[in-house]
Amino acid sequence: MREVDRVIAQRLDSGVPLVAQVSRYIISAGGKRLRPALLLLTCGALNYQGEQRFNLAAVVEFIHTATLLHDDVVDASALRRGNATANQTFGNPASVLVGDFLYSRAFQMMVDAENMRIMQVLADATNVIAEGEVLQLMNMHNANLDEAGYLQVIRSKTAKLFEASARVGAILAGGDALMESACANYGNALGTAFQVIDDVLDYDGDEAVMGKSLGDDLREGKATLPLIAAMQRGTGAERELIRNAIENGSVSELDDVIRIVRHTGSLEVARQAAALEAERAMSEARRLPAGPYTDSLLQLATLSLGRQT
Repeated sequence: MREVDRVIAQRLDSGVPLVAQVSRYIISAGGKRLRPALLLLTCGALNYQGEQRFNLAAVVEFIHTATLLHDDVVDASALRRGNATANQTFGNPASVLVGDFLYSRAFQMMVDAENMRIMQVLADATNVIAEGEVLQLMNMHNANLDEAGYLQVIRSKTAKLFEASARVGAILAGGDALMESACANYGNALGTAFQVIDDVLDYDGDEAVMGKSLGDDLREGKATLPLIAAMQRGTGAERELIRNAIENGSVSELDDVIRIVRHTGSLEVARQAAALEAERAMSEARRLPAGPYTDSLLQLATLSLGRQT
């Protein structure tokens, strides 16, 4: 990971000072680097130790960072990981344009791999992520969104880059179709579990630990799994309260919404959905060769369920 950070720092170089300033601001803001770590672990599990793994791990982090810059503008977010967002600090135009820079720099770096299959996987993933973001935008303030619609959004906007990161690791390692499929399915399941827990924490997390406010999803009109489950399990009056909160993006009754989500057992419903995805991830990981890297992939799936940030 230190080597990946070195590549990231090197490739953030730009002759335009603001580009480097905004890029470094968000890259150094304390992200988990999960997607590059996933690519490296997959390479390790399949015994690939070539230098190109560092370059492509940096690529997936650049793609992820670009989506964060754009997301925060779309969501008008002011806080991420306890710090002011880039759009809050530098303005929306700079955030959007530097996000574009990171996307294009990632594609420049992909060319260095000289592997058309990897280019295809990452290009397709980037396109699916963009579709997922638009789908989420269309579903804002939609209190009729069901679990299938919710999963479609998060498998596109979040899980797809996890999936691509793991798949690229398998391709680099020269894995056969079965290994590539196992790695990709692992990444998809892990990314889905990760996002479901993220949505749980919006109603059950510690603001100081998370570095963001409870109820941010509700403020943006997002019908996430805890709310969907609460509307299914609550009384008529409770359903109506949550429906109004989603449709209006209102947090004036956030305490009541949190109370309903908790007493209807909806957090447990969501956590169980995440646990099923984590188990799916572990089942796929067990198809990889035994060893410390595969053990880490198994552990990562378990840790995703207990995280607080």
